[in-house]
Amino acid sequence: MIDQRLRPHLHGILEPIGRTLVKVGFTPTVMTVLGLLVAIVGSVVIGFGQLFWGGLIALGGSAIDGLDGSVARASNRVTIRGAYLDSIFDRVGEISILTGLAVSQRTDARILLLCLLCLGGALLIPYIRAKAETLGVDGKGGILGRAERVILATVGAMTGLVEPMLWVFLVVAWFTVGQRFMNTYQAIPPGSGD
Repeated sequence: MIDQRLRPHLHGILEPIGRTLVKVGFTPTVMTVLGLLVAIVGSVVIGFGQLFWGGLIALGGSAIDGLDGSVARASNRVTIRGAYLDSIFDRVGEISILTGLAVSQRTDARILLLCLLCLGGALLIPYIRAKAETLGVDGKGGILGRAERVILATVGAMTGLVEPMLWVFLVVAWFTVGQRFMNTYQAIPPGSGD
């Protein structure tokens, strides 16, 4: 949702940054890999109980990763391979952040369970989109996109409001799963391989 609504307004800021990064030698792949590595470092820091610093580092990794598209456009390197790499690395980053939170809260069974349920929802959201696209249907939509998931998890960690954040994440993630599932199911023509 943020990505679809905010990114067009940030175009004037992100594109010059992308051009500058290309001039100093960055490639889209470097941005994607660097973003993931920084997010993983942040996740490890979260796992060691340093929630504020880990959340800040992981959020920084996500911001770095968010520039790979601008770098790709500025360098004329927009490719299917790059989009695939970005998509997979996005999932790894999300998994690492929620895993770091789970490890940091491992002594509280309720919070650990919430982390796992949130992770399940976070993985199903893009899976539904990917499956819908293989069926020729648009699987986008819903409240909780990747940007919202990362911001919610990292800000929850940084503020120390882990359990309230996880409850919000859980409800909104699974609501989004339901939205995407129903939108996709209804868009599939009746009798299509029933």
